[in-house]
Amino acid sequence: MSDIATLRRVLGDARTIAVVGLSADWFRPSHFAAKYMQAHGRRIVPVNPRYSEILGETCYPDLLSIPEPLRSSIDMVDVFRRSADVLPIAEQTVMIGARTLWLQIGVINEAALRLAEDAGLTVVMDRCVKIEYARLFGGLHWMGVNTGVISARRPLHVTR
Repeated sequence: MSDIATLRRVLGDARTIAVVGLSADWFRPSHFAAKYMQAHGRRIVPVNPRYSEILGETCYPDLLSIPEPLRSSIDMVDVFRRSADVLPIAEQTVMIGARTLWLQIGVINEAALRLAEDAGLTVVMDRCVKIEYARLFGGLHWMGVNTGVISARRPLHVTR
């Protein structure tokens, strides 16, 4: 589901985001997006077996390796992996009790979508967390970008 109301709800409610495939390389899209969300008050939980720490946070090899109570506080799982790799990640997302599975731009997996939606999760596919957050909560419109959001009201900024 990727209508504006759903995206606004998901991004506004997500306080802790596990980023699967997060890279420690500053120039990678996963790093840039996670750092942006961290700068906007989100707790980032890196998931990548290649690293021990990213963005000042302990990095875990997979979602199930994240210790409690941190694991149960994860609201969203943001996936920066190939589409073929997503189904096991979706299964782990359901197991840890996250509310949202977010697949980044270019990441499309219908089996993972069905599995997560059948388990009651909100699924956003083929969208970027950073771009959507900036579009819906301010940032892009200041640079003259047409955000596609038509409203006389300013969006509520999430500062919890």
